[in-house]
Amino acid sequence: MQRRDDDTVIGSTSMYDLDLAESRTEIGATWFDRSCWGGPYNVESKLLLFTHAFEDLRLARLALRTDNLNVRSQQALARLGLVHEGTMRSHMRRPDGTRRDSLYYSLLADEGPTVRDALRARVTAKSAA
Repeated sequence: MQRRDDDTVIGSTSMYDLDLAESRTEIGATWFDRSCWGGPYNVESKLLLFTHAFEDLRLARLALRTDNLNVRSQQALARLGLVHEGTMRSHMRRPDGTRRDSLYYSLLADEGPTVRDALRARVTAKSAA
């Protein structure tokens, strides 16, 4: 992602593990420059990805996961309107070699319009601030 006013790269998020036959995808590998935390950027990027997933690709579900130690990410996913589904215990290794539990969150197509409208309102409010 680039900031519009100066084209500075401020972050990234991606769609991966796209399975059109099963009508699902995961969204992840999200990061933002610390100076952008709390701004409209994460909300706007997720709004665009959610819209693409449900309106363009007509997917039934999307999922996101986070490290069980990343409370900030867990709070952000809940604020985005995703539902906590559960925990995959000892799911993967962290860079330091310790094992991490992964918390899974999801959004279903029938929940998409309500979440989309809420995210649009948040983007508008944050952009006006």
